[in-house]
Amino acid sequence: MSRAPVQESSVEGGLDACDVRHLRRAIALADEGRARGNRPFGALVVGGDEEVLAEAFCNTSETGDCTCHAEINAVRMVSARYSRQQLAAATLYSSAEPCVMCAGAIFWSNIGRVVYGIDAVSLRVFRGERLDQRDAELSCRDVFEASPSDIVCVGPALVEEARHSHLAAWK
Repeated sequence: MSRAPVQESSVEGGLDACDVRHLRRAIALADEGRARGNRPFGALVVGGDEEVLAEAFCNTSETGDCTCHAEINAVRMVSARYSRQQLAAATLYSSAEPCVMCAGAIFWSNIGRVVYGIDAVSLRVFRGERLDQRDAELSCRDVFEASPSDIVCVGPALVEEARHSHLAAWK
């Protein structure tokens, strides 16, 4: 399935004003999750008509479920309520680059575009070397490029703002 090219009316790094607003909301969701004792990650899914379809933050600490990443939580909310065709026109905004698990869920949901804040490489500086905080060192772009769908990926963007959520959040 071929998707229309992304409009590159630039505010910052290929983002338009709408992208900036939604990415900032994802960062605010990360801060909400962090305030509740979770890891600082937030995500939202916005339909092709600019309607917000779902908002979520990482709640792994609250639930005890290691799969409750912000992106997974948002994908769970939209995948049962919207068709694959509607999701192909949607954008998932994430405060940080989606991990391998989340990138897989984005692929399976058929969401057509991803915009993220801080990249995984920069995020690893905050996480440190503790095994319980390390991730699979594979970019979401690698997952998206291996998929038969065309998933547009924009990021890192608003990195300083997204980075702020992680200051002193990791032990």
